[in-house]
Amino acid sequence: MISVKNLSHSYNKDETYQVKNISFEVKKGEIFGFLGPSGAGKSTVQNILTGLLQLQQGEVKVADYDVKHTSKNMFNKIGMSFEQSNVYSKLTAKENLDFYGKLFDVATVESMELLKRVGLDGKENIKAGEFSKGMKHRLTFARSMINNPELWFLDEPTTGLDPSIAADIKNIIREKNNEGVTIFLTTHNMFIADELCDRVAFIVDGEIKLIDSPENLKLQYGEKLVEVEYMENNEVKKKTFSTVLPEDKKALEIVIRDHDILTMHTKEATLEEIFIKVTGRGLV
Repeated sequence: MISVKNLSHSYNKDETYQVKNISFEVKKGEIFGFLGPSGAGKSTVQNILTGLLQLQQGEVKVADYDVKHTSKNMFNKIGMSFEQSNVYSKLTAKENLDFYGKLFDVATVESMELLKRVGLDGKENIKAGEFSKGMKHRLTFARSMINNPELWFLDEPTTGLDPSIAADIKNIIREKNNEGVTIFLTTHNMFIADELCDRVAFIVDGEIKLIDSPENLKLQYGEKLVEVEYMENNEVKKKTFSTVLPEDKKALEIVIRDHDILTMHTKEATLEEIFIKVTGRGLV
């Protein structure tokens, strides 16, 4: 669904590049995470993919269309939810969606159905300018689904949302992906990326450092440890054992055999820990 080859971009159109010769592909039907701190180049790449920035160097195809020659057919196939909500403040929630739906040449989803999905039913006749930041974000998210996109660009889709609403948004993302929608997820939130993404790309200073699945990354970079809580002489003990070292494996077997086990957890590296290890950079 997305093919990027040797993409570079300079805002000053000189030799100072904000994106530096990056290449990657997004397969049809996958959730692809584009992960990095603020200023890493995530938004620049996303804006080029969605036609908001002109392609300067490289080859980019989105939904089988060359972005050098964008057409309305391409925009009929893609949806975009921005981190910064850009709704019309003087229009009601329903009017925002009804107006936006008229911009497409394909069948669109009924606005009340979308508002209900994001928990804004009952708010349809309130002007968007009176909405809280979180409500505006949900309206922007709902709008991005109106044309039933085949390729869905999501920029920090759960930012500013309470845990319950964020969980609902993640469920919608999973449902759409199960229906075959390809998703390009831009975020610095490694937890949502780990939950949702089939593959992730780490981008820092305009360069992609690696691309792999969260599972493979945790297997490659994580320590193979297990943490066990157990009872010994009426006291709670906690120990961490290697699942690789023979002496630790033997000691773990003894603990399991001779003691009541309270909890047992594998110690996986988080995506954030892996990101820092690979890039030498944090996410802020």
